[in-house]
Amino acid sequence: PVVLVGKAITFDAGGYSIKPTESMVGMKYDKSGAMTVLATLRAAAPYQAQRRIDNSDRRMQIRRADLMRKVRYQKTSSLLVFLLDLSWSMAVQQRVKATRGAILSLLTDAYQHRDRVALITFQKDRARLALPPTGSIMLAERTLRKVRVGGKTPLSAGLLKAHEVLARDRRFYPDSSALLIVLTDGDGNVSIGDAPPLEESKAIAERIAADRFRSIVIDMDPNAFAEGLANTLAKQLRAPYYQLAGLDADQLTRIIRREI
Repeated sequence: PVVLVGKAITFDAGGYSIKPTESMVGMKYDKSGAMTVLATLRAAAPYQAQRRIDNSDRRMQIRRADLMRKVRYQKTSSLLVFLLDLSWSMAVQQRVKATRGAILSLLTDAYQHRDRVALITFQKDRARLALPPTGSIMLAERTLRKVRVGGKTPLSAGLLKAHEVLARDRRFYPDSSALLIVLTDGDGNVSIGDAPPLEESKAIAERIAADRFRSIVIDMDPNAFAEGLANTLAKQLRAPYYQLAGLDADQLTRIIRREI
């Protein structure tokens, strides 16, 4: 006789999970080859008459070839991590408005593609995860509209926070793709350690690139030139470089979608 035993056996009843995300990620891979009873019974049913030796024995006759397992397919979403410079160097009202407009356009596009978004801001002497990864465009828009500019530019703190968010997401969602979108003029002037600001940000940017996280740098300085600080940052991240001054929101959205 064939006996189906184990936690991975399922009747495909469906339902809602109340487990935290961390537990579900491991469970997904643990049960990816689960035996499914109903499909196994359907596979065996047409052969019951020829398999029975004793017609009085009504037990289901199951062979190894009848065993069916559940194959799970899941459309992986992408994570867009916006790293936004809110320092005084970004404080010109027109540039701030252009930045917000571009991000809001990208958020709308991300929602349509069921992507998740996160927002990290940096200013003064620290970086802050203003919005943890979420699929809610309303929450993202509300968070973005609350940001205020001011202070110095702790670029290295922002990059370090971005690396933490990307690494955590990779652990929880190994099949998901992620893209870091850095919006800055690249003029870092505050360190989180003893090294000079630009030397420190260079080391962290190179670590992000070495860990094979994909990035894109959007230069928010309308007077930027080819060898400016943001372009230097892009090279350290091994990332494409664009100037917002030459792009409208739709063009920027197409660029990001191409990079995902």
